Amino acid sequence: MSARGTVRIERVVTSGTFSLDGETFDVDNNVWLVGDDEEVLIVDAAHDARTIHRAVAGRQVVAVVCTHAHDDHVDAAAELAELTGAPVLLHPADHELWAATHPDRKPDGELSDGQRIGVAGIELQVIHNPGHTWGSCSLYATFLDAVFTGDTLFHGGPGATGRSYSDRPTIETSIRNRLLTLPGDTDVHTGHGEDTTIAAERPNVPAP
Repeated sequence: MSARGTVRIERVVTSGTFSLDGETFDVDNNVWLVGDDEEVLIVDAAHDARTIHRAVAGRQVVAVVCTHAHDDHVDAAAELAELTGAPVLLHPADHELWAATHPDRKPDGELSDGQRIGVAGIELQVIHNPGHTWGSCSLYATFLDAVFTGDTLFHGGPGATGRSYSDRPTIETSIRNRLLTLPGDTDVHTGHGEDTTIAAERPNVPAP
């Protein structure tokens, strides 16, 4: 696919809570919009569907992609899908987590490793990155030299694995084998906090 030349990445920060294993925390989430003036892909519908919808600014939404199904990343997905008419996509290994937040609505489609999602003339490749949750995925946009990692890889290293549906050795293996092999100058756009690069995070993921 050839890009139309005006493809860009936009960040929307929303605030809310994250709840799992009987505990609740206040969190700020990064919501990513990838597209141009005509159409856009939304990565992680966190907390505030109306704020995200305003950022869409009338563009066609091709999909609402969930990097994983922790409630702070999907709590606005159903409402945002209603506002935009876009399908919600999630890896099937996270369906149980999704159901804890949306018991009466299933995702509209599934993410799978190697799948390509088109928007604004470019493609984003799905990378299955289990560990933070079993269905965690990243989205790699070669044209933009960028990868959207959700809560799998942060500025400073791997995401948390101390709760249900997670495992530390799995996330470290997943990051080493599937993310740190990307070009070093690839920008890493995370689910929380500041951006980083693949090269900057290589020292932060220990060898087995």
